[in-house]
Amino acid sequence: MRRIWGIVLAGMLLLAGCATLPAPDPQPTGRTGVDWRTADSGDFRPGLLVSDALFYDSGSVGVEDLQRFLRSRACLPVDDVPCLADYRESTPDKADVGPGHCAAYHGGTRQTAAQIFVGAGRACGIDPRVLVVLVQKEQSLVSRPSADGYTRATGYACPDTADCDTRYFGFFNQVYNAAWQFRQYTLHPDERRFEVGTVDVPFSPDGACGSAPVEIRNQATANLYNYTPYQPNQAAIDDLYGDGDGCSAYGNRNFWRIWTDWFGDPTSPRFPVWLGSCLRQEGGERCLDSYWLVPPPR
Repeated sequence: MRRIWGIVLAGMLLLAGCATLPAPDPQPTGRTGVDWRTADSGDFRPGLLVSDALFYDSGSVGVEDLQRFLRSRACLPVDDVPCLADYRESTPDKADVGPGHCAAYHGGTRQTAAQIFVGAGRACGIDPRVLVVLVQKEQSLVSRPSADGYTRATGYACPDTADCDTRYFGFFNQVYNAAWQFRQYTLHPDERRFEVGTVDVPFSPDGACGSAPVEIRNQATANLYNYTPYQPNQAAIDDLYGDGDGCSAYGNRNFWRIWTDWFGDPTSPRFPVWLGSCLRQEGGERCLDSYWLVPPPR
């Protein structure tokens, strides 16, 4: 029975670990591509923007699959810049900074955007798709790339109340440091403004727009609020693909909406509850080993 149990569960893990990406469009990047609109405002829950199991699944997609996905997207550059599928940058090595932090990143000459997304995601234990959605949410870098968009790709070190810190400019710097920041939020959740539990979340950088309590249900959602500290108001939710009103903020709404359009429901768990928090990656730490492939001896 132990052997049978191990085979069945191993098969479940294999199937759950295979991310399904939309089929690529045959048209060349930079001209046309696919444009899905599948999100329903009735499904939006401010306390659960993305599941831990998806957010921390750093092995969800490989470089080739992600490259095919980028080529499938409609892309109309604003400036004389390449689409992400054609982007290249020489990147530095980043050292492993210790247990729980980001592992080593191995740089290279003329790395593609897909290599950078996958490399940074795997080094820091973040799903590379999180980083792809992030650059679209922050700079429309997948669909409408611009020179400024590549410079400030993830909005890292760009607070609402001050200028961006130029030390972090550049596509690779932005992507890697965003992944690093999400890892820091996960390692030190008690030191952050937004953590799991009921927290007041503003609707806008304008304090006059007020706030409302949100029951943040998992660490991945807390990470997104720490990165972009606003929730959408009802006007922004009602017009999911458009503009709300003067008190609307769109960042976390757009993260949820873009993920839904591109990759499906971001809140769906990969494993049933009875498999336990370790397999479900709650808290963002991997602890799967061969022990879990068979039940413990009685």
